Amino acid sequence: MRLSQFTQLMHDEFTPEYAQVITRDLVLGELGDRTAERALADGEDPKDIWLAICHAEGVPKERRNGKRAPKKQRAD
Repeated sequence: MRLSQFTQLMHDEFTPEYAQVITRDLVLGELGDRTAERALADGEDPKDIWLAICHAEGVPKERRNGKRAPKKQRAD
């Protein structure tokens, strides 16, 4: 996962403002008691960080791949 994808997922799930707080302040046991910010700086895969945040914050599995675009209705 690219950092841009991680950022988009965070913004979509939590809002940009709260995503910034989570990234900076939430200590993640799954990542060795580091914040997402620290783990990113240490070179961890953003996907692993995203999944750790999802687990810690209770993001349902069906939303862990991001928001899907609504299906377009067929014009008959």
